[in-house]
Amino acid sequence: MWENATILVTGATGSFGKKFLKVLLAEHNPKAVRCFSRDELKQSELAEMFKGEERLRLQIGDIRDRDRLMRATRGVDVLVHAAAMKQVPASEYNPFEAVKTNVIGGENIVEAALANEIPKIISLSTDKAVNPVNLYGATKLCMEKLLIQGNSYAADSPSRFSVVRYGNVVGSRGSIVPIFLRQRDTGVVTITDERMTRFWITLEQGVRFVMSCAERMEGGEIFIPKIPSMKVTDIAEAIAPDAKREIIGIRPGEKLHEVMLTEDDSRHAGEFDDHYEIYPEYHWWTPKTTQPATPVEDGFRYSSDGNTHWMTPQDLRDLLPKIEEDFHVAG
Repeated sequence: MWENATILVTGATGSFGKKFLKVLLAEHNPKAVRCFSRDELKQSELAEMFKGEERLRLQIGDIRDRDRLMRATRGVDVLVHAAAMKQVPASEYNPFEAVKTNVIGGENIVEAALANEIPKIISLSTDKAVNPVNLYGATKLCMEKLLIQGNSYAADSPSRFSVVRYGNVVGSRGSIVPIFLRQRDTGVVTITDERMTRFWITLEQGVRFVMSCAERMEGGEIFIPKIPSMKVTDIAEAIAPDAKREIIGIRPGEKLHEVMLTEDDSRHAGEFDDHYEIYPEYHWWTPKTTQPATPVEDGFRYSSDGNTHWMTPQDLRDLLPKIEEDFHVAG
């Protein structure tokens, strides 16, 4: 589906977007890749990173601007929606801005995709959208609902919408790994709560999972990868084993554990070898026939503390060189 296709990536100058471009251009031959983002400095840095790459189209724009998005999506075959306001504290302090980007921006994606009859639209979500306790999670939950329900607006249109929901990206900006790396030299690392667990996925795993989901999607699915959990204390042990640990208390809008599939989701979810799929409970949804799933047991809950797959301190140490390469964090 990627060969000779015109692909639009929103948020293309972010960590996911840049990694997606590297994998896509190295392993496939798209006709053109439109890199849509609002930051002209990051666009110029992206141009330098892919200097000489003639398949890239650098487009300045904001997903809040429906008219600009309408123009950018003309003739597109695949839309990967990765643009978002994703920092929890920033979203709490600037709630109207988070809603404009994550919710209204999501609506604009649906409207533009339908208007220009884009066949495949896949959007990135987060485990924080499940039972949200902060505004960021709430806006991403709204985005999920808008994208999935977009299929009911498609009618006889070829457009189909799906969502990928995964956990924390190891080493991403604002995450605990770069914070611990910076704190290590001080001899003290700050831990909010020693009981805390999180789902973890590498940037490349996230990109490849999104690409595989885009290839298999039929519209309406929420895809959830099977990924390991890790205790915050094990992260500290991996990065700064000799540092003193200071307990500072859980922050506003933060959970002890994350959930990616709830007991209610389990009633209409399927399991595959490497992922789960949540299917919509609407009259327009037709169950899959070509890729049958194993029904998830009623009452099943996929949570970071109840996971059967755990990342060890040594696993994280082995990943640090790759994290430094992807995010330019000091190891």
